[in-house]
Amino acid sequence: MSKSITLILSILVIFVQGQVTKNDTIRVENYPTDSLSSVTPKSELLIESEIQEANTVVSPTLSPIKAGLYSAVLPGLGQYYNKKLWKVPIVWGALGTGVGVTLWNDKQYKRYREAFIAELNGQPHEFSDIPGITKEALGRTQDKMKRQKDYSIAVTALVYILNIMDAVVDAHLYQQRNDPDLALKPVLIHDEYSTQWAKAGISLNYNF
Repeated sequence: MSKSITLILSILVIFVQGQVTKNDTIRVENYPTDSLSSVTPKSELLIESEIQEANTVVSPTLSPIKAGLYSAVLPGLGQYYNKKLWKVPIVWGALGTGVGVTLWNDKQYKRYREAFIAELNGQPHEFSDIPGITKEALGRTQDKMKRQKDYSIAVTALVYILNIMDAVVDAHLYQQRNDPDLALKPVLIHDEYSTQWAKAGISLNYNF
């Protein structure tokens, strides 16, 4: 009986030792660990710069100085340089109208000026046959024509300056105009609280 118990205990001891040895051979902590990684992680700043560079739309830039000089030398040439061809006839039309009105007012001023001087000297003039024409009436009309000529000159000069300013500003904003995140376009405005028809307007969209 004692021999049987001793044999059983011996078998159990051998089995337990075999189990412990088997587990020790596969311990995870015995595997070597790599202390240096072959891939260096990118910083957040580098990742953001790469994303911005990938999303950047490369577009040609225009010189505001050149655009202003072109419009100063020849009105409308700056708009042509900015690739705004539809503005060229507008500039020419506005300046042409201003110059035409100025020349017409100058011609009328000279007519009434000559008639006024002739009336003062007692000489005949083109308005002598019209009843009620006096030197006072000719003087007032002469002054009126002079004021209108001065106003037309001022308006024409203002249009000329605005032509230069428009070319400079448009060239400066050319880069932003090609930005896909910035859009300026005409839209129809619907007012739900009004009984009137929809109105035309301009929509400014900015994505960020």
